[in-house]
Amino acid sequence: MLSVLVFAAILIWIDTTILGIALERLADPRTGLGATPGELQWAVGSYALLFATALFAAGALGDRYGHRTILVLGLLLFGAASVWAAWAGDATALILARGLMGLGGAMMMPTSMAIIGATFPPERRNGAIAAWSASSGVGVALGPLLGGVLVDHFWWGSVFLVNLPVVALALIGIAWTVPNPRLASRRRADPIGLALSTTGLALLAYGLIEAGQDTAAWDRPQVWATVLGGLALLALFVVVEWRSDAPSFDPRLFRNKRFSAGNFALAALFFGITGQMFFGNFYLQGARDMSALATGLTFLPGALGVAVGSPLGARLAARYGVGPVSGTGMLIVAASFALNLTFDVDTSLFYFCAIGLVSGTAMGVAIAPTIAAIIAVLPLDRMGAGSAVNNTVRQVGSVLGIAVLGTVLAGTYRDRIAPALAALPTAARDAAAPSAEHTRAVAAAASRPDLASAADDAFIAAMHVTAVSAAVVMFVGAVVLIVAFRGRGAAGVDRVESAERVAAARV
Repeated sequence: MLSVLVFAAILIWIDTTILGIALERLADPRTGLGATPGELQWAVGSYALLFATALFAAGALGDRYGHRTILVLGLLLFGAASVWAAWAGDATALILARGLMGLGGAMMMPTSMAIIGATFPPERRNGAIAAWSASSGVGVALGPLLGGVLVDHFWWGSVFLVNLPVVALALIGIAWTVPNPRLASRRRADPIGLALSTTGLALLAYGLIEAGQDTAAWDRPQVWATVLGGLALLALFVVVEWRSDAPSFDPRLFRNKRFSAGNFALAALFFGITGQMFFGNFYLQGARDMSALATGLTFLPGALGVAVGSPLGARLAARYGVGPVSGTGMLIVAASFALNLTFDVDTSLFYFCAIGLVSGTAMGVAIAPTIAAIIAVLPLDRMGAGSAVNNTVRQVGSVLGIAVLGTVLAGTYRDRIAPALAALPTAARDAAAPSAEHTRAVAAAASRPDLASAADDAFIAAMHVTAVSAAVVMFVGAVVLIVAFRGRGAAGVDRVESAERVAAARV
């Protein structure tokens, strides 16, 4: 049974990284959909958006109707949305399909964990949770490699078809081996909370993404009005949940200083990580003209670093405390992002991979003990709620990372490339302006290698600004974490004290 649940969970993590390999192809008007930066941001962000906001509802539905039932429905939805995404005829269809995939993933994650918790005895539960958690590292590492092979040998949509055999085998295994536990006391599905959180976060992301599409964006109502509207709905969501006797998202947990600081730090970290993955693919495949597979292999040291850093961070935190260990890890990640300033079109790939390995290891060192410590500060009867909140906060950080850093990238590129486009006819200038991929397409059509070179230079400059922006956010997160976890709590909650708590926190 455990192998089936792990196999199904790998789907979630593969799709957090596999689309990145296809972004360069999707942006190219000649070989893809000619997607604009804003559309690409939504293609990535819609997955995280629905994933983040539907987690609570999926868990409650599993309590009511059986967790296997919701897991199967999630797999079926994931598979159907993958087919739609593979043959999407335009960027809008791809965005909608990716959102449905995120919804399917949200139905799979909490139900898988609930089945493990309900069926494994206490003496085996920790090992089962650890094995399930390890699926994240496998999926994150496999995503770029599988995506690279498929994009190089087939069309961009093939990256989604890899999900279908996994879905089919998982469904067969679930039918044979997985029980259908449900809680005697059923939680509310909280449709009001789901609607407020999803709509609020979507409006906020829409406004931020739109801000990067026009030099005078903040003067437009569709930018400032949607941002303010999104913030208002999210504030209302917090008020509604605070007043609820049984909230799906419990804001009262944030009254604990360390819980708040740890979640803020993780949100800042995932904010930067997701943004880095977004522009890193364009740097390697676009500015450096690398193949998709070579790009996937270049990202592999970073993924391996995370796998190495996670257990290392847990051991170091048990000895030295979470603040010094995780805080230092985040500072190293921020410094690694700042080193993007040294990247150019001719930078040694060995140097790039070395920075990726250091950064990935530091990410693992920071993430694992911070998650464990966040849950450890809570009473045992609140650990489940705290874990659910933590999962959501990390996904929200990812959504905002795509929205904000993608907007910084697009806006800076547009400003830097404008002088090189000034002499072009209006139609050609408009066609070339949205992104480096569009500029290169115009340059190829006009036989203008100088324009293609200008696009590379402008993109590198935009990447530098974006990477430093991410580094600043992560630096702030690191400082908050170090300050909140300085010293020892009365019960030593800043250390990884219990194997059971560590396992629970990794969910």
